[in-house]
Formats: sequence, C-alpha cells, structure tokens
Amino acid sequence: MGPLAGVRVVEIAGIGPGPFAAMMLADMGADVIRVDRAGQVYGGDPDTPPKDVMNRGRRSIGVDLKNPAGIETVLSLVENADALIEGFRPGVTERLGIGPDACLARNPKLVYGRMTGWGQTGPMAHMAGHDMNYIAIGGALGAIGRPDERPQPPLNLVGDFGGGGMLLAFGIACGIIEARTSGKGQVVDAAMVDGTAVLTTFMHGFMAMGIWSDERGVNMLDTGAHYYEVYECADGKFLSVGAIEPQFYAELLEKTGLAGDEEFARQNDRSMWPHLKERLAAVIITKTRDEWAVIFDGSDACVAPILSLGEAPKHPHMVARNAFVEVGGVVQPAPAHRFSRTTEGIQRPPSHPGQHTDEVLSEWGVADADRLAALRAEGAIA
Repeated sequence: MGPLAGVRVVEIAGIGPGPFAAMMLADMGADVIRVDRAGQVYGGDPDTPPKDVMNRGRRSIGVDLKNPAGIETVLSLVENADALIEGFRPGVTERLGIGPDACLARNPKLVYGRMTGWGQTGPMAHMAGHDMNYIAIGGALGAIGRPDERPQPPLNLVGDFGGGGMLLAFGIACGIIEARTSGKGQVVDAAMVDGTAVLTTFMHGFMAMGIWSDERGVNMLDTGAHYYEVYECADGKFLSVGAIEPQFYAELLEKTGLAGDEEFARQNDRSMWPHLKERLAAVIITKTRDEWAVIFDGSDACVAPILSLGEAPKHPHMVARNAFVEVGGVVQPAPAHRFSRTTEGIQRPPSHPGQHTDEVLSEWGVADADRLAALRAEGAIA
C-alpha cells in the first residue's frame, strides 16, 4: 500500500546497515525477500515472531548459497526483482556466483545495491571494520565530544544507519527510478565512510566560511555555546537547550529568570561561553527535568527534556504522531515518512529464517511443488 508497492527486492541476509536499508524499503511497501542461509534456519512458531524488529516487513526463505541449485534459485528470484541488497566484503558475492555480472546478465534492469564500510575500491576496501572505524575516517567521530576529552561515539547511528543503511536505501530508490527510464540497471556502491562524510557537509561549509573550528566542543553546535548544550537537572536527568536565534534565546532567558542580565546579553561573545554555561547550569539544576518540561511546554525557547529509549514512546508528542507502534508484541519506531495519499506501514513482524520458502518461491514463479521437493532433496533450500 506504500509508495513502493509493486517494487520487488531480494535481500541477501546480513547484519546492520543492509537489513536497515531493506527495512526502510519494506516499510514503504516494497516486497522484500530476505535470503537466509539454509544452515541457520530453525523452526519457529509464526504466531511468536522473533524480536529483532529491524528484520520486520519481509518474508524469509532459506537457501544454501554454497549449493549450485541454491545459487540458481537466487538468480531465478533476481530475474523477477527490481533490486538486490548485499553487505559482504568486496568480491564475496562474485565468488558465490551471485555478483553483479551474474545478476545483471539474468536481469539487465536490476539495481544491485552493495553495502560496505570502506566501499568497493580504495586501499582499505578489503579490511574489516565497524561503525566506529568508518566514522573515524569519515571525520564525524573526531568532531563529537567535549574539549580535551576523548571523542564520543554516537552509538552506531552515524555510520551503520545514517551514513550506511539510509544511504543505500536512497541509492536503490534512485537506481530504480533511473532504470525505469533507461531500461538499464547498475551497481550502487554504498559505503559507510562515504555516507559519514556526506553527513558532515554542513560542518565543512561552516569551516570554509571560517565559523567552525576543527577543535571539537568549542563550536556553536557541538556544545561549545551555552545556549546549545545539555544540562543536568535536580533529579539527575537532563535537559537539551538549543536556543540559537535571538528571539528563541530571549525566551530561554525569560523562562529561566535571566532576562535583562547584562552578561547573558553577550550571547555570541565566545569568550563568555564557559562562564555563561556555568551560570545557566546553576539555574537549571534547581529544578527537575519534568518541572522544566512544564515550564518550557509550548514555548519557542528550543528546550526539550532528554528522554531514554524507554521513555520516548510515551511522550505526548510522539504518541500524537504515532511515532511508535506495537507489532508482534514489541514497541518499535514506526515508519518515519508520512505520505498524504499512499499509506506506508509495517507489513508484518520479523520472520523466522526460512519461514516463507515455499510460499515465496511459488509466488515469484521460481518453483512449483515438484521443483520445491527436488530443491529440498538436494539440500538447496530449507
């Protein structure tokens, strides 16, 4: 029912950003088939889905990718697909027999999405790595943290998911649009190190304009400024303050009882930032986080309580936006886009590996009952 209804995607099972990209496409209505390894397939009650919610929205088939008949099964799926997602190191799918050349030979319109940390080329392409390594080289990690302290990794949000999975999902969507015009598919080389660099575009522009320092924790948007900072409250919880614009800053001062203070009038005097931060901290710690939330509710001071993962789904605004939903007994973020005409949504809870092998291979025209029995006898499918 979503904007990608009718789009078919084959996802070679992996971890992290690849599944996140597949989830995003499925959330938008694409029919995404996850190819799990047959050797990992286990029995599971369909009425009790797994809790790994990032695998939501897709059906799963179990295939032995070391079995020639299993490889042929995947290539047969590819013939009917708009896109494929894989997240192996460079060269692995080529060795398996499902690399770009093999797949595009079977389906010239296919968009072949490749998700790696370092990319398909470059001196580090074949090295192992994780999110922290990619955002380190991409320049983001070194910019996050306090002055004179170690950089602070922002979970794996920047590399794996923002600069990785989202980048790949966007690339695949772009490739599908182009293929429908040109009639030709192509390979999408999505690298987390590239995506990380793209996410820092704004800061690079500020550096070029001379208004951003390469030293972390001293700039307006990295907690250098007193009006863009995290403050502790009386109950040990925290408040986010982001009052950049003069009119928002004025409201911050009014709500905190600091309006008219001559020192705070020097908002953008960088020499004053450390002192003003101490003074504002001394005010904010006099009340609890939720007391401040009430004071700032409905204001333009750009102040919000810092919520935990468990608290976020219960916030009134998140409730009003239906930003979280419960599927399969698990509360989870809802699809983020809101379309005015097409209806996006989670198609199904996560599948047990191999749960839909017969259903998918039959529906996609890959195998009838006799062929399914033969493939299973050969050990090619779960």
